[in-house]
Amino acid sequence: MKQILELREKRAKAWESAKKFLDEKRGDDGCLNTEDTAAYEKMEADVMNLGKEIERLERQAAIDLELSKPTSTPITNKPNGNPSGEEKTGRAGMEYRREFWNAMRKKNYYDVNNALQIGTDSEGGYLVPDEFEQTLVQGLEEENVFRTLATIIQTSSGDRKIPVVATKGEASWVDEEGQIPESDDSFGQVSIAAYKVATMIKVSDELLNDSVFNMEAYISNEFSRRIGAKEEEAFLVGDGKGKPTGIFNSVGGASEGVTTATVSITFDDVMDLFYSVKSPYRKKSTFVMNDSTVKALRKLKDNNGTYIWQPSVQAGQPDTVLNRPVVTSAYAPAITTGGKVIAFGDFKYYWIADRQGRSFKRLNELFAATGQVGFLGSQKVDGKLILPEAVKVLVMKAANGT
Repeated sequence: MKQILELREKRAKAWESAKKFLDEKRGDDGCLNTEDTAAYEKMEADVMNLGKEIERLERQAAIDLELSKPTSTPITNKPNGNPSGEEKTGRAGMEYRREFWNAMRKKNYYDVNNALQIGTDSEGGYLVPDEFEQTLVQGLEEENVFRTLATIIQTSSGDRKIPVVATKGEASWVDEEGQIPESDDSFGQVSIAAYKVATMIKVSDELLNDSVFNMEAYISNEFSRRIGAKEEEAFLVGDGKGKPTGIFNSVGGASEGVTTATVSITFDDVMDLFYSVKSPYRKKSTFVMNDSTVKALRKLKDNNGTYIWQPSVQAGQPDTVLNRPVVTSAYAPAITTGGKVIAFGDFKYYWIADRQGRSFKRLNELFAATGQVGFLGSQKVDGKLILPEAVKVLVMKAANGT
């Protein structure tokens, strides 16, 4: 923690030095010469590298904290009894958990039939135990930054209808004893489906037979990494065809807040985007953009000459633009003419629907010739912005000037 704080202070000082250098070296035309430009870009790269190192140390601290948790809980029940709580059953039971992992490790493990029959899905795999499913969800949240912003719901069927207020009624001034006009709310529906995302993991026979190899942790981490990355891409730029609908998608995504007047982003553009979101949503809003877009925003100043991007100096707190948090993703669109490049709003109105039950299936014969065993991991999920007015996007000016 001390090292993280020191790096944050170092990054803040480096950024202040870079801003001071930029102000001092600007010519009468507001630009830098070639030599000064190279020097400034190096200073800016140092700031970004410090930020990445801080993120790595924070992830390392989080992993250390997770691994330091006790692997077992003390026995508090009396012998031959369970007076302090109900015994877990079904997929939450210890028997199911034990038989599930035995089935994953061993090729012909017939003793699992009775214990696992409650966890057999329609496609022939086994639904993962409850505790392991929670591990997968936690892993997805670590891999998928968008899950920390959105609202996550659980569904047990394919589709779910979400009622949404389309228009709101209004009050009216009326004369004494005058008739009060009717003004009802109108309601619409947003349908969230369940799209399948899957991955295949191969493990050698030697590793499966090695008692030291933690297969549960390995499969959990790989599943989280692969599925989490594919999910985040869909939540941001998905077209809704066989996958979730992304925030930046032209149909079903966030509505346009502002279009830039030039081919570059200015302070006025960011300010217009900020106020294009209604105040109730703006209070809880977050900026989402690509790293390359952050680089462009770092050079912008407000009307008082203050840089609008401010680095975080406190552990666990994000960088800010106009005092609102900034979240970056490699899957957010980079700056292109005519493209949507920044999303700003309350992303709690983007709903992610996890269909209950993630399935694993062991493939014994497919990779037998190479001495490997395959594991299929899949889940069903959808994501959709249910209230378009809660999130707005900044659109770059098109090349033809329109």
